Amino acid sequence: MVSSAGSGVRNPVVLIPARMASTRLPNKPLADIHGVPMIVHVWRRAMEADIGPVVVAAAEPEIIAIVGDAGGRAVLTDPGHPSGSDRIHEALGQIDPDRRHDVVVNIQGDLPTLAPDVVQAALEPMIEPAVDIGTLVAEIRTDYEREASQVVKAVAGFAPGRAIARALYFSRTQVPTGPGALYHHIGLYAYRRAALERFVALPPGVLEQRERLEQLRALEAGMRIDVRLVDTVPLGVDTPDDLEEARRRLAP
Repeated sequence: MVSSAGSGVRNPVVLIPARMASTRLPNKPLADIHGVPMIVHVWRRAMEADIGPVVVAAAEPEIIAIVGDAGGRAVLTDPGHPSGSDRIHEALGQIDPDRRHDVVVNIQGDLPTLAPDVVQAALEPMIEPAVDIGTLVAEIRTDYEREASQVVKAVAGFAPGRAIARALYFSRTQVPTGPGALYHHIGLYAYRRAALERFVALPPGVLEQRERLEQLRALEAGMRIDVRLVDTVPLGVDTPDDLEEARRRLAP
């Protein structure tokens, strides 16, 4: 478990936002993967990372029951939240009114094959106290990823031999131009508690609305986001085909 006084991270908590509404895969958190609901797989991966307590921030009572049956903890949040960030912010206030947790790791509830070391990597940028938000990127290696607008690109300049860099921008287009690597942004975040509270209180940003990327709200407000380079992009389950791929990867 991560605990390092003076390192910028003292007492992290992992929160997993989950809701039943999904246009492409209805009731997604309950999707069966070898007899286990998907949200339970994600909870297990987060527990295996061993960085702190893990709590599911659920929009519906059905999710609460499923997680509880598996031995986990879940709290009920407002189903009308516009984003996972708002959902985990409410959950944090419920589970930690005394403000013991200083860093919040937000893991999406549709990452059942997530490797524990990837979760741990999201905390590494937070060792620098000036960082407000840590997140992950992987180098783009296919033409599809370069060209697809649904693949968000992170603009960051990695110094030789370094795996952490400051994020300068995020876009759905191929940026920056010129020779060199492009980076696929992975939507797994570590927030300084105060940064999360500030972020959810901000109005949507101009660039955020233009690119349809929530993280640009933080950059527009002058918040610092650092990215940690990892080897691969975790499988996000958004469609029936993704679900079949998750079942294949998690086959006993």
